[in-house]
Amino acid sequence: MEIWINPRCSKCRTAIGELDAAGAEYTVRRYLEEPPSTVELEDVLERLSLEPWDITRLDEQAAKDLGMKEWSREPADRSRWITALAEHPILIQRPIITADDGHAVVARTPEALKAIVPTLP
Repeated sequence: MEIWINPRCSKCRTAIGELDAAGAEYTVRRYLEEPPSTVELEDVLERLSLEPWDITRLDEQAAKDLGMKEWSREPADRSRWITALAEHPILIQRPIITADDGHAVVARTPEALKAIVPTLP
């Protein structure tokens, strides 16, 4: 499994702590230092069963500068969103955990973490 984190994020640190406590094996990806490509984002979105606007942090300055709150959320505009996320990874919601079995979650809640690691208390 892989977890995309920003080490400054408390939810990311919590998720790492929970994974460690459960003895889970995982790889850390500091996605601000190693941004995902548009292809990787497409894959993660498919695994999450979400659209790019669902994982976009619209309150970040980069999103404000781009005017993303006003962007269309239609299928025809999906690639525009994905390109923006690839170019400005700070906009990606975190942490994202991709499991070896193919699914993924945005692990911002204990329930989401349990979806990936059922052995968590």
